[in-house]
Amino acid sequence: MTDNPVRPTSDSVHDFLVADAAAADASLAVIDAALAAALPGASRRLWRGVFWGGTEQAIIGYGDIVQQRPRGASVEWFLVGLARQQRHVSLYVNAADGRDYLSRVYAGRLAAPGRKVTAGAAVLTFRSAEDIDLDVLSEMARHAGRLATYS
Repeated sequence: MTDNPVRPTSDSVHDFLVADAAAADASLAVIDAALAAALPGASRRLWRGVFWGGTEQAIIGYGDIVQQRPRGASVEWFLVGLARQQRHVSLYVNAADGRDYLSRVYAGRLAAPGRKVTAGAAVLTFRSAEDIDLDVLSEMARHAGRLATYS
């Protein structure tokens, strides 16, 4: 496996969520509760490190997986990841059904009425938990859990 600059830590997810809610809003805590319920038995750890683009990140990862990279060795990663960015929340979904990333499969249904969710290959971005239909989010997380072997 390759050396991944973003690594799991022993930092408290609970403490991270409390600090995040005090600094911003409760969006991460709301989404965290939905993801934890949808992925029973999945690990739930705080990952930290330098992410794409050279920025320092903290990501709550659900379900440890080993992900094969198209060009190179596999890496330890998470099935679903949740992070706050400066202007939005990112939800990373590292699962595909066939050739379709679940982030794109569910993108059209994830936005709450009148709200906006943007989908990339394996990431969804939105401003707050109010933008997300939590039932569809839970459905997507359960679908990801059925597709991947995680701990």
